[in-house]
Amino acid sequence: MAALQLREHRTVGGLCRPPAEGLRPLVPKLNEIDELTELRREVERLRGILPERVDVDPDQVEQGLAKLVLTLVEFLRQLLERQAVRRMEGGTLSDEEVERMGVALMRLEQKVQEMARGFGIDPSELNLGLGPLGNLI
Repeated sequence: MAALQLREHRTVGGLCRPPAEGLRPLVPKLNEIDELTELRREVERLRGILPERVDVDPDQVEQGLAKLVLTLVEFLRQLLERQAVRRMEGGTLSDEEVERMGVALMRLEQKVQEMARGFGIDPSELNLGLGPLGNLI
């Protein structure tokens, strides 16, 4: 007669089930409870910051989208400008490359400002608030 293997069984909701390898216990650990509590607190904090609903004005959609796109373009332009300055100071650019890059970045800045004014946006308003992180630009 074959030997019987005894296995530990757990009762769950009146049902008996054998333990499964790799499954988490049904009772959460203390640190999981703390993490869940902290997550709930953070969600409540964000509810106070974020609006209940987004108020979309059909007349302002075009201007809002233009402001977002132009802000991102301005952010990228500033990144490129900083990289160009680093490369110039590092001596990895020729005089001709420095001149071409400078002219291209100036033209891009002028175009962004021109387009912003075309949409009725003050170029100094091109920025994104990132909450606790501050502004993008």
